[in-house]
Amino acid sequence: MRAIRYIAYLVFAGLALNVSAQEAAAPVIPEEKKVDEKVERNSIRKGNDLFNDKKYTEAEIEYRKALEANPSSQIATYNLGAALYKQQKWNDSRNEYRKIVQSSSDSLRTAHAWHNLGNISFQEKNYAQSIEEYKNALRRNPKDNETRYNLRLAQLLLEKQQQDQQNQDKNNKDQQDKNKDQQKDQKQQNQDQNKNNQNNQDQKDNKQQENPQQQQPQQSQMSKENAQQILDAIQQDERDTQEKVQRALMQQQKRKKTDKEW
Repeated sequence: MRAIRYIAYLVFAGLALNVSAQEAAAPVIPEEKKVDEKVERNSIRKGNDLFNDKKYTEAEIEYRKALEANPSSQIATYNLGAALYKQQKWNDSRNEYRKIVQSSSDSLRTAHAWHNLGNISFQEKNYAQSIEEYKNALRRNPKDNETRYNLRLAQLLLEKQQQDQQNQDKNNKDQQDKNKDQQKDQKQQNQDQNKNNQNNQDQKDNKQQENPQQQQPQQSQMSKENAQQILDAIQQDERDTQEKVQRALMQQQKRKKTDKEW
């Protein structure tokens, strides 16, 4: 009997140890934040008043206060997206509207969120994406004529955008081809000019080889000039000599005359 009781004691002791180990290993679950509906309502109301007064930055602050009071508030989330949209904070606004389309069970609110997502893509000129977002809005609210109008406008602008891109690509290609042709023509002109210059030089060299005497006139002309200079010098010397002779004769005559008078 003792042996049986001892075994039973060990079994119960083992169970107690296992239970304690499981309790120690169990994760700690954080306590959910308590929703303050009063703060949520007041903040949304203040935010709406500021939004209507076009004070979008102040409205954003109030909507964020509402979300602090109730993080799952879809009204505060949607209105925050609208306030961010008015400030042209496209990415931040898109994030808030995506929360609505991913979590809301209200078809009309989801349709409005898709519509606004389409508007953001439209503002960014991402017409292809805006078309898909407008279509998602119409799937949830087929009677929304404003969304249908925006869809058609986005489709027309996408066609124009694609056509402009094609024209731009074609113009770029034409300009590139034109530049290549101009470079080719310029290269050919340079080659032709070089060839003509070479031909002219060759012809000049050939003529000089065939008629070497043509290079002599300048030398002959120089010889004549030298000869003229020499001739002039000789003539000048002759004149000087004649003048000396004349002076000598005159002096001789003077002496003769004097001798007679004397």
